[in-house]
Amino acid sequence: MNKIQVHDKDFEILLENDTINKRIRLIGIQLNVDYENRCPVFIGVLNGSFLFMADLLKEIDIACEVGFIQVASYKGTESTGSIKETFGLPTNLKDRDVVLVEDIVDTGFTLKYILEKVHEQKPASVTVCSLLFKPKALKEPIEELTYVGFEIPNEFVVGYGLDYNGLGRNLKDIYRAI
Repeated sequence: MNKIQVHDKDFEILLENDTINKRIRLIGIQLNVDYENRCPVFIGVLNGSFLFMADLLKEIDIACEVGFIQVASYKGTESTGSIKETFGLPTNLKDRDVVLVEDIVDTGFTLKYILEKVHEQKPASVTVCSLLFKPKALKEPIEELTYVGFEIPNEFVVGYGLDYNGLGRNLKDIYRAI
């Protein structure tokens, strides 16, 4: 199935599930090496990161903890730029190694907001692990962006946790709008 429709938009395949899983295995290996003999806290950014986070954690064989934060900044296919936190960060991050797990980094507004909140707690280290990254959409650099699954064009995508007006998160592949 190469073309699908979600709501009123048509999409075509961008990344197949097999390709996504192979890349996640490689990121997992790198995280296991980088955090060997440490106990990082993986914080998933909901809702979009839930599938990526679950598959990533299956590849992690070091001691680790898991938490979540939920923020909202999208309306339809556009980032609104205004962020409303709806489900807060864990509050015990002082002197911890924090790995924020994102589905996608595009403008970076949401991530900058979360990073500010994380840094307020004075963690030992903070890195960002994002499945997708749209370099052409980024408004300001994010130094903490360390692990990237795929760089993609500045196009709207859906599937594998990413939605269009609430639909499409359950798709196992990632599709781009056509």
